[in-house]
Amino acid sequence: MTPKPPAARPNGYTYSDAGVDINAGNALVDAIKPIARSTARPGADAALGGFGGLFDLKALNYRDPLLVAANDGVGTKLKIAIESGRHETIGIDLVAMCVNDLVVQGAEPIFFLDYFATGRLEPQAARTVIAGIGEGCRQAGAALIGGETAEMPGMYAPGDYDLAGFAVGVVERDAVLPRADISEGDVILGLASSGAHSNGYSLIRRLVADHGLDYANPAPFAPELTLAEALLAPTRIYVKSILTALRASSAIKALAHITGGGLTENVPRVLPEGAAAVFDLSAMDVPPLFRWLADIGSIAPDEMLRTFNCGIGMVIVTAADRVPDLMSELHAAGERVFQLGRIEAQGSGSRVRYDGRLRLGG
Repeated sequence: MTPKPPAARPNGYTYSDAGVDINAGNALVDAIKPIARSTARPGADAALGGFGGLFDLKALNYRDPLLVAANDGVGTKLKIAIESGRHETIGIDLVAMCVNDLVVQGAEPIFFLDYFATGRLEPQAARTVIAGIGEGCRQAGAALIGGETAEMPGMYAPGDYDLAGFAVGVVERDAVLPRADISEGDVILGLASSGAHSNGYSLIRRLVADHGLDYANPAPFAPELTLAEALLAPTRIYVKSILTALRASSAIKALAHITGGGLTENVPRVLPEGAAAVFDLSAMDVPPLFRWLADIGSIAPDEMLRTFNCGIGMVIVTAADRVPDLMSELHAAGERVFQLGRIEAQGSGSRVRYDGRLRLGG
């Protein structure tokens, strides 16, 4: 049967007939220009509107610079923001997941670009998300120099959107981390996380659904907050405190951003061949969120350690004699710091080993 042709349209089709509102997109760009300008820094005025963002690397006065690039998203944590209607902090997560990956190589984040895609643009929600991106950029000292807002009818369910971020940093060639002098006897420090950051949320959402929990109700592990507020706590951005420590001394030999895979999968990425990280689990202060997840999901400690950060968002390797001064510097910069373990020879064992017991309660 031959399809019936569409009814004639007196003035022809427009893009808005297909679900794309160009005027709303232009209005959003105008609305976020002040957000971008608030992230201006040496090398970039953070103005929007061109086909590409410019950055003047010469303005930073690096001697022998290398550029470091990273891109990431925030995974299914987005679904909690969408379902709860709380979009204020998810942009901070987006920036954090990128810039924390830059600083572990010793790099100073200098600019950021975002990608926001949706089926139908809801300007207020989009502006709220991008305001969070601006806040993340300010925390990281990076300029928001551009991005893309894509309205794609039919690609996303009503109200859904997706985010991706791209960041560039700069580091002196002779200051790139990890260093080659990591050796047996070095000490492992950990910086406290602000929650689950942006990893493990597919499991978190599964547990919430299976237990019939409502994001609007009080969080069982933090009753002063709704469950949505507690689970959407933004990823901590460690950039300024770590850069301060890096510039103060040569104490830091390596850094590892603890994302998907937890300590188990991320720490080996910065260790030399033949080295192993040995953690004292009893030295970790496991936050109530993770104890609750382990309880309601009957999750084994090994699974917790390779799925979640379990309270440690960044790991640092340093020489034993540098520990007191480095811990003092990091405390002064606002970090909670834990002495978690040591570097040993790997031998025939695994790259990451655990002593003691993870304090999950129960």
